[in-house]
Amino acid sequence: MSDAKLREDICFWAKSMFDRGLTGGASGNISARTEDGGLLVTPTGASFGRLDPGRLSRFDAEGRHVAGDKPTKEMPLHTAFYETRKSAGAVVHLHSTHSTALSMLPEVDEDNMLPPLTAYPVMRLGKVKRLPFFRPGDPEMGEAVRGLAGKRSAVVLANHGPVVAGKELEATVYAIEELEEGAKLAMLLRHANPRGMTDAQVMDLVRHYGVEWD
Repeated sequence: MSDAKLREDICFWAKSMFDRGLTGGASGNISARTEDGGLLVTPTGASFGRLDPGRLSRFDAEGRHVAGDKPTKEMPLHTAFYETRKSAGAVVHLHSTHSTALSMLPEVDEDNMLPPLTAYPVMRLGKVKRLPFFRPGDPEMGEAVRGLAGKRSAVVLANHGPVVAGKELEATVYAIEELEEGAKLAMLLRHANPRGMTDAQVMDLVRHYGVEWD
């Protein structure tokens, strides 16, 4: 995909998520691999609702910022995913309400924080790891992702928001939307003792779709 098309796609999906309330103000960030192995990244302090394709931050294949506005301060988070998941072609980070709310609950399983209530979060995300709270932009959040050794495509930063790495941008957007919808269901049903998927049903999905579940 050309740089020009990828720039347009980043802005299209960002505005789509902004318009649907998945991240507000100047929150959230996106990065995507270019054909030459570089990155296009949303700038710091930019609203998903009005990104300018020509002002996206451009990095070369050696990780040098070569054009565009100053990138998001969450670059340590993005680069950690690309370093540990070689198949990653895009990373999306939101401040979406329900995923963030779920990350604050003391009873949440840190290794698998999204209960398997429906099939698609399992299929698109595998297990979702809750990471501790870090100051936004803190390089330690990147170290926390590296500590997972590439075993998770999705994490939620406690009191902050979800991050998903995927093979390409559109699929990554769909995956983080499934994460938010799964978290919304979990919050809505928190005190209702819902009948979720059985272990056997989850493992059938894991085997059938080759989901990462270690």
